[in-house]
Amino acid sequence: MTGQHNSAIAEAELTRIKVRGKDLCKDLIGKIGFTEYFLLLLTGSAPSPSLIKITDATLVALAEHGLVPSVQAARMTLAAAPDAVQGAVAAGLLGCGSVILGASENAGLLLRQVIASAEVGSHDLDAAALECLRPIRAARQALPGFGHPVHRGGDPRAARLLELADQWSISGQHVAALAAVQRAIKPVWGREFVLNVSGAIPAVLLDAGYPADALRGIPLLARTASLIAHLLEERQRPIGFVLSDAALAAIDYDGGEP
Repeated sequence: MTGQHNSAIAEAELTRIKVRGKDLCKDLIGKIGFTEYFLLLLTGSAPSPSLIKITDATLVALAEHGLVPSVQAARMTLAAAPDAVQGAVAAGLLGCGSVILGASENAGLLLRQVIASAEVGSHDLDAAALECLRPIRAARQALPGFGHPVHRGGDPRAARLLELADQWSISGQHVAALAAVQRAIKPVWGREFVLNVSGAIPAVLLDAGYPADALRGIPLLARTASLIAHLLEERQRPIGFVLSDAALAAIDYDGGEP
C-alpha cells in the first residue's frame, strides 16, 4: 500500500518480516552480526567492511567507563523500582547530552564546520580550524571532543580509534580536520587540551561514511549494553542505595533554619 506517509525500514506480514528490502529470517538472522544489522537499519544499504569495523570499535570503546553518572542513575533507579528494568535503562540514557555521551555529535558538527570553512573560504584546514575555534573561545563555550577529568594525559580510547582508522585506511578529511583543531587549541586558548574519545569517534565514523545526523546513536547504543550489565549486577550485588547514601554524606545542607 502506498500513501503520502511511508517508511522504508520494515514491515511485518503474515509469514515474513521485511527489513530494508531483506527477508529477516532468510537473509539476516544467523547471517550478519548486530553492528552490521544496525548499520543496515540506519542507512538502508549494506555497509562497507570498513564502516562495520570502525563502528564496532567505537561501540566497544564507549560502552563501559565505570560508575559514570548514567550508570549511577540507572542503578539507583533500579534500587528504588526493582521491577522497572526498562525505566532504569531509560534513566541512564536520559543524561546523554552535550557534556556526557552526546559530545561526539557536537564534535562531529565542529569537524564538518572546519571542513566547510576550508572549502568555502579556500583556506587550509589549519586556518579554517582557527576561524571556527575563535568564536567558541569568545563565547566561553566548552570545546567538544577535548578535555577529560580522568584521562588528563590523553584518552587511550581516542588514540586507539585513530590508530585503527589509520591501520584500516579509513582516515580522511575528518581525521585531518580533527588534527587541525588540535593544533589550533593552543593559539586560541593559550594552553593544550587533551583529545578525548568523543572527539575521535566522529572523525573516524564520518570518514568511514557513517551518517552525521545519527552520531548520537552510537553512545546511546553502546551505553545501553553497559547499563543492562550494570542492572544485572545491581540485582546480584546491589549498590544503588550505597550510591545514594554516598551522595547524602558528601553534600552538606546550607539553607536556612526553621
